[in-house]
Formats: sequence, structure tokens, C-alpha cells
Amino acid sequence: MRVLYGIQGTGNGHLTRGRVMAPALAAEGIEVDYLFSGRPREQFFDMAPFGDFDCRAGLTFATKGGEVSMWGTYKKNSLRQFWRDVKGLDLSDYDLVLNDFEPITAWAARQQGKECVSVSHQNAFQHKVPVVGQRWIDRMIMEKFAPATIHLGCHWHHFGCDLLPPFIEPPESQARDVGHLLIYLPFEEPEEIAALLASVPEIQCHVYHGKPAPANLPGHIHWHGFERAGFHQHLSGCSGVVCSAGFELVSEALVLGKKLLLKPLKGQFEQKSNALALELLGAARTMKRGDREEIRAWMASSAQEVIHYPQMGQMLARWLAKGEWHKVSELCQQAWSEARLPESWKHKWAYAY
Repeated sequence: MRVLYGIQGTGNGHLTRGRVMAPALAAEGIEVDYLFSGRPREQFFDMAPFGDFDCRAGLTFATKGGEVSMWGTYKKNSLRQFWRDVKGLDLSDYDLVLNDFEPITAWAARQQGKECVSVSHQNAFQHKVPVVGQRWIDRMIMEKFAPATIHLGCHWHHFGCDLLPPFIEPPESQARDVGHLLIYLPFEEPEEIAALLASVPEIQCHVYHGKPAPANLPGHIHWHGFERAGFHQHLSGCSGVVCSAGFELVSEALVLGKKLLLKPLKGQFEQKSNALALELLGAARTMKRGDREEIRAWMASSAQEVIHYPQMGQMLARWLAKGEWHKVSELCQQAWSEARLPESWKHKWAYAY
């Protein structure tokens, strides 16, 4: 079987799922070519698992001051180039298109009548999961941005729907909790992050960000560029994670039993909805004020129970290799039968809708 795997490059969550899938697909003997879009090629890092991958402009969104910028998004994207890339992508040599919210491969598959299996957190919003702040344009984006013939949605709980658990790289080891915080707010400006953390000088904070550190950074704030080994070391040994409400990092924190303090990206219903889901499950707090007292109260809160999810990369790769791609319910039931969730989660999902 030969597969073209399209992966959205905006943010790092889709790449994390791709890194889980790459060795699993190879283990099943599936030949895979990778196409990434959403950011310039030079801004990707740790891409060895994907070999000689293709990279296109695609479509993405722009942020400013921790909020989605509609005007910036409009200026950042070229629909003309996008459609040129769609029409120029020949899928005749592929048996299947695997897609993670990547629009070029998705639309090329639709135009050429090729089977397209989409796996993403965004697909979960086609089901009855906790949702807040969703506008008609948000629904249209979720439906039209990367269309597929089969949609597999991922979430932290099944919410009574045909969903899959998160795709997570198993941690190599669990480091000792050394009391620091991991900060991952990639859409916030560095100066705003530094100002937030300056109020808690007694707490060591390791910040990962794509922009350089601001000047005169206090000694308790340690600034890092994106680097996977160091990031996972600090994640494994931290007392808690302060992050936006994206899907993948939260998933990794849950399986390590890390406390979560969320700052959802403004103007993005997906992150607001993620925060709502985690609050309903009792798995995170959402930042309301962003002051010293709020951070201290969260730090003093009880520890988060460790969640166990099955190795979804292996499970999905085997399912794809069998070719029975429309048996979605069987795949989902198998996945959740192998998950171990807290007792307190069993019925809370009912309050989501």
C-alpha cells in the first residue's frame, strides 16, 4: 500500500501525531510520502521521521497578542497559490490519502476521487462534544477546510460518540518532579509571558517559544526555543503546565498526571471548547485573571490523576493496512476498551450536551 500523508504545520500538535504515526505505518509495511503545509520549510524542526518530505504554503491563520487576527490571516494566505498546488498534485500513484487537517492533499483527493481518511482533533467537533463560542464560519471551516471521505476525530473522552483517544508518544521515563513549571504559550507575545511570570518569582519557569526572550528577563524565567528533547525533559519533571488549550500538549500532560492551567487562544472556538471539556472532566483550570493569586491557588490544588490511553499509532496503522476503512465504530470501541480513565470521568460527559 502506498499512502500520501498530508499534515497541517500550523502549531506543533499535528506534527506530534504524525511522529506517532510514522514508525507505526512503517512497521505495517505501508509506503508513505509526507506533505506538510502551513508554515515555511525552514520553520519545521526534528523532521527526521518523515524523510524527504514535501512542503507547500497551504493555508494557515495569523495571531497577534494571543488572539486570532482575521486581517493578518487574510494577508498571510494566497488562495491562488493554494489552488495551483491542489490542481498540480497528482494522486494517481497512491492507494489512499491520509490527512491531518491539511487542505492541499484533502482537496486534491476530493477532486481526483481518491479515498481520504482524515484523523484530527478538529474532526471531533462533527460530534456531540463540549462546544462553546462556535460561529457559523467556524462550522464551515471545520467542514470545508480539509474535506475527506472518512473522518476520525480524537478527543480526551469519547463523550458517547465514535471518537478515538489521543495519539501520544509514550514517555521514555518519568522524571522526578523538581517543582518547576512548563510554559507553552506559542501565540502570546514574549513580553506578555514575561510579565505574567514575573509575579511569581519563587517559582522556576521554563518557557518554550518561537521568538527570542525579551530583554531583562528575571532569573527564575528560563527561555528556550523549540527543541523536543529538552521540552519533554521539562514536561516530565514539572509540577504543572501553563499552556494554551491546544490538543496534543494537553494530551501528553494528562498521561503524565500533570496539573494544567489553560489560557485559550482568543477568537478560536476550538481552544475555548477544549478548555470547557477539560473543566467538565475536572482535568484543568482556565486562567481568568492571570495574576499571582490565581497561579498560586492552582499550584496548591490537588494533583491530576494519571490517564492511560492505548498506543493509537499502532492501532490505526493496522486498521489502515486491513483496508476496511469504513468500520469506524469497531476501531473506536477497541480503542476505548484499552483506555483507563478516572472513575470521576465516567458520567461527567453527559453534562456536555
